[in-house]
Amino acid sequence: QVQLVESGGGLVQPGGSLRLSCAASGIIFSADVMGWYRQALGKARELVAIITSGGSTNYADSAKGRFTISRDNAKRTVLLQMDSLKPEDTAVYYCNLRRAGWGSRKDYWGQGTQVTVSS
Repeated sequence: QVQLVESGGGLVQPGGSLRLSCAASGIIFSADVMGWYRQALGKARELVAIITSGGSTNYADSAKGRFTISRDNAKRTVLLQMDSLKPEDTAVYYCNLRRAGWGSRKDYWGQGTQVTVSS
């Protein structure tokens, strides 16, 4: 009952910037925790950043200081501002929503958007 659609990916030069957007539809609760993950070729999917309903954030060490996650509950949108991009940031970026239920939790995923950083 939850749909997540990412946009904003593309090809950028090292040192450039991109802004990813995740639009959520369906039954969305303010308490849902949302975030961004990425998966590079030949590697496992890894966390980039998460944000809670209260605005608390957590970043991977590789993203800290360069990326900023934000949340607009009224628009049901999560953004990831990426600055000072490096070639190692190249990956498919996925939007994630995590919902805690009564004794369980559920993850929802978008289809991903490609980010390529190359000279």
